[in-house]
Amino acid sequence: MPSIAIVGAGPQLGLAIARTFGSQGFDVALISRDRGKLDDLVGKLTAEGVNAAAFPADVLDRAGLTEALKGAAAEFGGIDVLEYSPVGTFGVTALTAPTGTEPSHVEFEMNFQLYGAIAATQAVLPAMREAGAGTLLYTTGAGSIRPDPRVANVNAAAAALRNWVMNLHKELADAGTGIQAAHIGIDSSIGVSVIPGLEAARPEQIAPLYWELHTAERDQAELVFKL
Repeated sequence: MPSIAIVGAGPQLGLAIARTFGSQGFDVALISRDRGKLDDLVGKLTAEGVNAAAFPADVLDRAGLTEALKGAAAEFGGIDVLEYSPVGTFGVTALTAPTGTEPSHVEFEMNFQLYGAIAATQAVLPAMREAGAGTLLYTTGAGSIRPDPRVANVNAAAAALRNWVMNLHKELADAGTGIQAAHIGIDSSIGVSVIPGLEAARPEQIAPLYWELHTAERDQAELVFKL
């Protein structure tokens, strides 16, 4: 069976993506820091007939993230789709306006968003190249495209990730690798509104975009969700 690894798996978008791919016969590897929360998600998916397993790892620990993805590949016989969408923890992730941004504010976000994504990609890409197939999907808020000064440090790192993904898509497509790489920009909060004026979407509204990029929209480098 094909498999998807979801990095940053949680009870909102991660679970919705897992259900979307699981309903199509995919095995699901769930990766995030909290083993207990992952086990809860595995229980929900298992009850729905989806074969899922937990692989705890912190995206800031790049060696640990690599090992988790290698463990998932060993468990499921490979990773066909990588989805990267970790979300910072409220109270830990600082949100800064441009004039209040210190280099450390952006450095944390770069480690969390861009460098974690690169590490995850390097863990799965060699096997995808060998197979001549695969899908790499990366999620940011739409501030990576249309910046919001209230979250300038997050936007800066998200824009860097988006830029890297767009280049990755072009490199892989131009080389005829058979591997799709794409960015999903989400122009809404998910579940609960966290930024004033930004309407919240249900994760089930967003998850189909990931399936589209894996199947019918493989020539697209980007899709943007907006309510």
